[in-house]
This record gives sequence, structure tokens and C-alpha cells, in this order.
Amino acid sequence: MRSLRGGIRKRARIEIIPLIDIIFFLLATFIMVSLSMTKNQGINVALPTAGAAASLVAQEDRDKTVTLSVNDKGDIFYNKEKITIAQLPMKLQALKSGTKDPKVIINGDAKADFKNVVAVLDEVRKIGIAKVGINTDKK
Repeated sequence: MRSLRGGIRKRARIEIIPLIDIIFFLLATFIMVSLSMTKNQGINVALPTAGAAASLVAQEDRDKTVTLSVNDKGDIFYNKEKITIAQLPMKLQALKSGTKDPKVIINGDAKADFKNVVAVLDEVRKIGIAKVGINTDKK
């Protein structure tokens, strides 16, 4: 291809290297932001602190996890729905039959009676759910 001036005209090219750099930067930013987001399915309670607090459930398993919360008054919540201790076995049985490998996280308020938290844990174990964790805050 010759231009009017007699020189050879170069074809226009899209430089892809800077585009790849931008895409990788956006991907890394998205991954870091999504990992820092936590989904709390239960009600807000003042969790007790522990020195070895760790994440109980991987990010991809959070949708399959049920949160049982016990507040300082002894009320029990299945995710954010208030239930009684008598309703808990029916809810857990439905969870076990509907989910292949159910996971339960227990949020017990630091000021809650320990007997209420143990009663919830006992009901979960009676149903046969093996993957149970107690949520705490890090010291």
C-alpha cells in the first residue's frame, strides 16, 4: 500500500499488552474485594472473643450454610427468622434432607446463657449434622 507521498502506509494495530495489564489489574482488584466481603446470614450478636478465631466456612459454601443465633435474652434465630427450641429439630431435619452436606454455624452472644447455646448445639448433633462451628471474634 502506497500513500500519496510515496511512502509505505502502515496498518493500524491494536496494542493488546496494555489491555491485558488493565484486565489483570481489574481481575485482581475484584478478587481482593470479593474475598474481603463476608455474608452474615444471622442476626447481629456480640460474639465472644477467642485467640484462635478463624473463618469457619469457605466463601463458596456460604450459601449452603445455616446460621443459628442465640441472643442475650435466649431467643433462637434460624438465619434471621426467630424460632423456638421446639421448632429447631424440624428446621434442621428439613436442612439435612435438602442439602447433601449441611453446615451449621452457631452465633452465641457473649452474654447469653451457656445452657441455651448448648441446647442448640445438642439439637444439631441429635439430627446428625456433623459440620458445626461456633463463631467467635478475634481478640
